[in-house]
Amino acid sequence: MDDAAAGTGTVRASYTLNANGIEAKIRILDTGGYVPEYEVNVPGLGEATRILLTSLRTELLNLVPIDTSKIADAEYNKELNRKYTNAASVVIDKYLPGTDKEVKKILIAYIINIMLGLGDLEVLLADDNLEEIAVNSAKDGVWVFHKKEGWCKSNIKMYSEETIYDHSEQIGRRVGRQITILTPLMDAELADGSRVNATLYPVSQSGNTITIRKFSKNPWTMPALVGSNSVSPEVASIIWVCIQNEISVVISGGTASGKTSFLNAMSIFMPTNHRIISIEETRELTLPDFLQWLPMLTREANAEGKGEITMYNLMINALRQRPDIVLVGEIRTKYDAQTLFEAIHTGHAVYGTIHADNVQDTVVRMTNPPIELPKIMLNSLGGVVSLFRHRRLGIRRALEFGEMTSSGDANVLYRWSLRNDSFAQVSNMTRLAEVISLYGGYTYNELMDDIQQKSKILKWMVANNVVGVNNAGNLIAQYYKNKDKVIKIVEDNVKYTPDLLK
Repeated sequence: MDDAAAGTGTVRASYTLNANGIEAKIRILDTGGYVPEYEVNVPGLGEATRILLTSLRTELLNLVPIDTSKIADAEYNKELNRKYTNAASVVIDKYLPGTDKEVKKILIAYIINIMLGLGDLEVLLADDNLEEIAVNSAKDGVWVFHKKEGWCKSNIKMYSEETIYDHSEQIGRRVGRQITILTPLMDAELADGSRVNATLYPVSQSGNTITIRKFSKNPWTMPALVGSNSVSPEVASIIWVCIQNEISVVISGGTASGKTSFLNAMSIFMPTNHRIISIEETRELTLPDFLQWLPMLTREANAEGKGEITMYNLMINALRQRPDIVLVGEIRTKYDAQTLFEAIHTGHAVYGTIHADNVQDTVVRMTNPPIELPKIMLNSLGGVVSLFRHRRLGIRRALEFGEMTSSGDANVLYRWSLRNDSFAQVSNMTRLAEVISLYGGYTYNELMDDIQQKSKILKWMVANNVVGVNNAGNLIAQYYKNKDKVIKIVEDNVKYTPDLLK
């Protein structure tokens, strides 16, 4: 990680970042291999120094013991940080006397990352350009998925399988999860909401593993997705109309296609006078802060097999809390799906995700084992958005949007074309228009006009960079409060300012 270890090759990108007090230089290099190299350099922190500081972990724990029962308490962590800062200063003076003042700051920050964080992984966690961090074993370098460059192999390497295990155990301890030889698989989350999966040898044959799906500090919104051409304004507007009229929609797609991000992006369309309950296995949703939102998380059983809280348990519980909208992180089982449709049939708007490759495959997935719903039940859905991730091009798109017919079949309305990276209408809206007209009081022509008007608003938001979760959410909230005012701003193409809607 130091300058002396810097690699050579064509620099594809370079930037600096701060990881809890450590200034790190990042370079993405094309070294002639099959994948780019993600290089981390920390000036003043050489390999020998890193090994020494890591080896002092036991001594530091003796100086400042950690009470694991208080580890989730913010005030306790503050106090620990202060104590370890002092203890780190003592051990540096002991083992590295005469260290320069500025270098000492770096070494103290590194020790804090070792003791209270995930050591070398903290630099990767601090990089907002990364989506995924993959520790495959102590024998292999850590892999990262860069938003622009795709998979890269980093120059960071875990010292031992024990180090990987310690990191996994620490992550689990903070959220009440365990990983042991008897329970070698663990799903957990970091304090910032990043999703973590860990496995132990010999279940994972190459060694112990940690995979971290990073939580986005700047969650996607629908205008941001429109601006990146991930979805067309027309499809986004139809979804807006569905949410405004409390019509349920399911988001489908393959692994890492952006299902949860899309569900999060839809949240800005949710009216402020609605009570929203979200149900997830790990916390990924981030809704505008002015919404009445109650997030709920599942819980695994303890070592005695007790205390498990499943998605099904939470969905049943949510229906007793007078929600207007229920968000479901992922539909996996027959019980999840049955409860979801029970929520729809009892008058709630439900928005959830499911693994399926396209709109038709979503119907197949939901009507066959393990979910195995009667097809006729699907007619209570308004529509299905199917997402697609093109790994070679590094893009995500809304592949299809379809409406559900009265028989539970799907009618695809819009489809994305790879050839020209554009969205085209492939059939006319029929049953969804009937349902929206029934509950929203529209004529067909009024509905089409409303969709076009909402498309104009979304395009104006993109043009004026109104894409942040709270800015975008505020504008939509103003639309519900004073529709004519927002429409006039858009029609007059008024430049956006933070005070525009006051």
